[in-house]
Amino acid sequence: MVYKINVPLVSGDGTRKKDIIDANNNLTVDEIRVGTLSQKYKFQGSTSGYVVGGGPPSSNEIEKFPFASDGNGSDVGDLTRGGQAASGTSSLTHGYTSGGNAPPRSNVIDKFPFSSDGNASDVGDLTQARDHTSGQSSETHGYVSGGNAYPSPHSNIIEKFTVASDANASDVGDLLSIGYGFAGQNSTTHGYVSGGAGPSFPTYSNVIQKFSFSVDGNATDVGDLTQNRFYVTGQSSENHGYTTSGAVHPTVDGSGYSNIIDKFAFASDGNASDVGDLTASARGNASGQSSTTHGYTSGGGSPVVDTIDKFSFSVDGNATDVGNLTSAKHRTAGQQV
Repeated sequence: MVYKINVPLVSGDGTRKKDIIDANNNLTVDEIRVGTLSQKYKFQGSTSGYVVGGGPPSSNEIEKFPFASDGNGSDVGDLTRGGQAASGTSSLTHGYTSGGNAPPRSNVIDKFPFSSDGNASDVGDLTQARDHTSGQSSETHGYVSGGNAYPSPHSNIIEKFTVASDANASDVGDLLSIGYGFAGQNSTTHGYVSGGAGPSFPTYSNVIQKFSFSVDGNATDVGDLTQNRFYVTGQSSENHGYTTSGAVHPTVDGSGYSNIIDKFAFASDGNASDVGDLTASARGNASGQSSTTHGYTSGGGSPVVDTIDKFSFSVDGNATDVGNLTSAKHRTAGQQV
């Protein structure tokens, strides 16, 4: 059967109106999701990765690098404030950077456009000021999980904010325990939190947790990483979560960092497997970005580097160095479009 597809402009609610008609004009479909055409999920991009904030010293820089060809990052805008150790989330149209530490710790949710380079705007607040959180992105919401909180030292909160309109976040569940330095990953149905430290340093974790996007609630333990580590970085393919880099030793002086790329399946709960290594510099506190074909680990320390590493989702293996950030930095937030 032959189909004719007419594709008008994207509507404001994120769908693409179209007519799908067979040769006999017997079938009409009103709309299908934009994601089925060029970008399957909000947690994957097809154009650019973003590396936001970080330090030292505390930076307000928004920079982006291309997915289509290997290359360096460029400065395309500023956050509303400088800060380190914020979390990054993405909608189809905007990047969000939440919390962080300038100092002091912040509860600000900053939003910046993907369609044009430019500065961020303050669009809401988290329920707590905190840093070293993890970020997850559903179709309708950004999520911020765990972190160092004020006035309490650490947090187990899972909170979410809508991307349909600017608004504050709300507390919708709890992680298994208080902690910080997690990696965040996403499937189409669940958010994932892996690794992390806490509740009392130097206790650090290998646990993979997940929570539902469709029903607010607490996280559950669904598997283990190959190493106990924190200050880890997360990436997501269509079928797997990845946890890269991180600190594996109870000091942060560079003596105990990892270059491992761990991978775990979304389809069934289970443990991760070691599928490759980052380039020579083992590090923590990097940011992660995900295209539809590759994962990226950008920056990080110690020592602090400007490296953009890239690894394949389709074939297990080591990462390659494909570009440089505008400066060496760690504790950045990552987004993609």
